Amino acid sequence: MTVSPCRNNFFVTHKDIYQFLLAVQENCLTNNCRQIVSISLELDWVDPLVVLDKLAQANEINFYFENRGKGEAIAAIDAVTKLQINGQDRFNQAEYFIKSCLKNIIPFGDIHKPLAVPRFFCYFSFFNQNIQTDYPFPSATIFLPRWQIAVKNQHCILVANLLITANTNLDKIWHDLWSKIELINSLEYFSPKLDFFSTHLSKQSVTQGTAFKRSVVSALEKIQASHLSKIVLADALDVKANHQFNLYKSLNNLRQIHPNCYVFSTSNGKGQNFIGASPERLICIQNQQLITDALAGSAPRGKTPAEDAANANRLLNSEKERHEHSLVIDFITQRLSQLGLSPQTLPPRLRQLSNIQHLWTPISATVPPNVHPLKIVAQLHPTPAVAGAARDVACAEIRRYESFERGLYAAPLGWIDSQSNCEFIVGIRSALIDGDRARLYAGAGIVAGSDPDKEFAEVQLKLQALLKALV
Repeated sequence: MTVSPCRNNFFVTHKDIYQFLLAVQENCLTNNCRQIVSISLELDWVDPLVVLDKLAQANEINFYFENRGKGEAIAAIDAVTKLQINGQDRFNQAEYFIKSCLKNIIPFGDIHKPLAVPRFFCYFSFFNQNIQTDYPFPSATIFLPRWQIAVKNQHCILVANLLITANTNLDKIWHDLWSKIELINSLEYFSPKLDFFSTHLSKQSVTQGTAFKRSVVSALEKIQASHLSKIVLADALDVKANHQFNLYKSLNNLRQIHPNCYVFSTSNGKGQNFIGASPERLICIQNQQLITDALAGSAPRGKTPAEDAANANRLLNSEKERHEHSLVIDFITQRLSQLGLSPQTLPPRLRQLSNIQHLWTPISATVPPNVHPLKIVAQLHPTPAVAGAARDVACAEIRRYESFERGLYAAPLGWIDSQSNCEFIVGIRSALIDGDRARLYAGAGIVAGSDPDKEFAEVQLKLQALLKALV
């Protein structure tokens, strides 16, 4: 791929980009082909959530990803190309799709800046096939966005991915690009204030509390019989408002309430959105250096500093919680080793969120050049943190116990760039939004020694934290 330099002078850039588009179109005409140009431009800092709010259309897919604690956010709007599939081979097909697209992308700009490269956005369902036929998301979606705006600390870069053919109207493409830039430059930062419902929300648990507790008791019997050592059981809460939920205000609430979580949203282009604030990173790869989180074992935050410290101390020293946590560590290290990686672990520590705290062990490894990020995602998903152990047995039992479709809940969502850097999170503490209706999801890990009442209370704690943010 030939990389064209992107000069800082705004008016020179106008001319350079148009000449670049002309050259690409001439190549398309000569070789009877289609190509995607990826144009990166540095802009004044803007809030990607505001860009998503103003540019996203209801009939277009989009993706939003933010970790305020890391000073990072990205919005991906519309698709220049996409793949939506179901079935067991979805990760391999997604990898092939990304590799094929990359052969056809011509970048314009400074691709040495980490925000300036094109990214493919991906979300996969928990199971490789949805049983609920009308579930609004397929089991795999991968897309290259038409508009990608990313910020890291004070840097802000727009990436425009544009399809060029021999018949493309370049004047229209060019003017559309600059009109989008002018619109983005005119946007203001989202109001930092929290915005909560003052009206009543009707709520109904999909799984009644007594039924959830019965499932926990049944799961404990299977654990006692050595059929499995852990299973994660989820509950869902259906909510109806007296008007449509405001996606952007809800996301703004989530990122302020949970600044150290990954706040995310994805739209299917048909009116449904899946949003959440996940504390769990599945993998992050930067320059072939991988880090993943073993996150399992939890306790509530205390109402006072003394109570909080006591809860933390009990969590760190709980045999039950440490056992649950070790199952996740062992699984991740074994699965990474099977791919030829040499994982390194640090001692368990606490991951403290606004209303809950978890045992957390970061795991790192160097990724060989021949191992694609999606191979690692496929190898790890689902971890015992969201499924159980043994994994296949636990997944079969989850299907039997849970009366609802997990869909994107507890599933991998994230991005991969053209240089094989990536970040995927696990879609927990999440909700499916559809107009004035929402379905919220949360789960709890069941191991030997689990108490049904305490596990149910943990799930309700997680659901209420998410419900608080929806407006």
